[in-house]
Amino acid sequence: MADGVTGELIACHECGKLYRYLRIPAGSKATCHGCGSLLYRHIPNSLNRSLALYLSALFLFIIANTFPFLSLELGGRVVNNVLLSGGWSLYQQGMGELGLLIFFTSFGFPLFVITGMLYLLLPIRLGFVAPYMGPVYRMVHAIIPWSLVGVFMLGVLIAIVKLQDLANVITGPALISFAVLLAVYSAARANFDPEILWSAAGHPKQDLKSKTASSDSNIVNCHTCGWLSSEDENHSHCIRCTTPLHYRKPNSIENTWALLFAATVLLIPANLYPILTVIRFGQGAPSTILSGVQHLIEDGMWGLAMIVFVASIIVPVTKIIVLSFLLLTVQHKSDWRPRDRTLLFRVTEVIGAWSMVDIFLVGLLSSLVSLDALSTIEPGIGASYFAAAVVLTIFAAHSFDSRLIWDNAQAGVNGQS
Repeated sequence: MADGVTGELIACHECGKLYRYLRIPAGSKATCHGCGSLLYRHIPNSLNRSLALYLSALFLFIIANTFPFLSLELGGRVVNNVLLSGGWSLYQQGMGELGLLIFFTSFGFPLFVITGMLYLLLPIRLGFVAPYMGPVYRMVHAIIPWSLVGVFMLGVLIAIVKLQDLANVITGPALISFAVLLAVYSAARANFDPEILWSAAGHPKQDLKSKTASSDSNIVNCHTCGWLSSEDENHSHCIRCTTPLHYRKPNSIENTWALLFAATVLLIPANLYPILTVIRFGQGAPSTILSGVQHLIEDGMWGLAMIVFVASIIVPVTKIIVLSFLLLTVQHKSDWRPRDRTLLFRVTEVIGAWSMVDIFLVGLLSSLVSLDALSTIEPGIGASYFAAAVVLTIFAAHSFDSRLIWDNAQAGVNGQS
């Protein structure tokens, strides 16, 4: 937000507290005194940096989807794998819902984010504003949390380690390109300053300078682009990105409870039914999540077993417990340690998607290990239940409004004064 107007009001997305924008040195950041979340950063030459990085990411993405990704050699036979093979293999085996989930989170959504950002940045760099800039930005912002490039890469690394004892694993040029893509994609997101984009596009800044930084009861904060408006202005949609405006997320508590309950129910069959079946020379037995962890321990792969156990068991269960705890504190209007509760929610929101690593692993193994009588890995129905549970917990975290924590805390302070 290096181009921000000194004295302009900005709002913290996680607690709703209002601040006046101040200039900060290049490379530094401003954080919220209340909840500790990031308010803005000063990224020098943000527009050119992010544009160059997203162009590089697109080039790497094309390479990653053109050349062989992984290959498996066993008994003189070689099975080649491209980036889309995991989702396609699950679709062919009658698990289209898993195939589509893998396709979108590892291919479709990352591609949309990269091309969407280029659609926004390139015209600005050339001196004009792209049509429908607001809606495109809104869609990109909504899809970014579902672009699981890093989680997919972790699944690839686990698959390579897991297959070492089964056959000879050959890494292709696409895998190297994908690894570089992960670094470039992360750097592109880190170097993007949305306020620079809006400023370069000529969008006017909110005229709220007459408000005091403490009078936030009638200020509506767009959770997509950060635009502030007064409830007195009666805007139904953000004038920058067209997002529907609400003082707080509608029905946040009810929606989050419903999603958590559904995820909890789905986790039961997800852990009872097999997630995959490994068949070697015509013999094999179904494997659940826990039995898969046990087999990894028996094979001496303690590190890999711990990663799978944490991602597949600890993370989803902990996420449900933490979100349930936060909902209960909000409903009971607790003012207990709001900063710590916000941090707890922030961590829970970030780690939730990493449970998808088991689903990516199932897709990769199913597509690679298809050597007929020699060895075959087939997905199980437990994978579908588990994927549905993980998706619901991610939706639950997105539906929870952390500003409700601070509403209760502020009410408690006002009641004591």
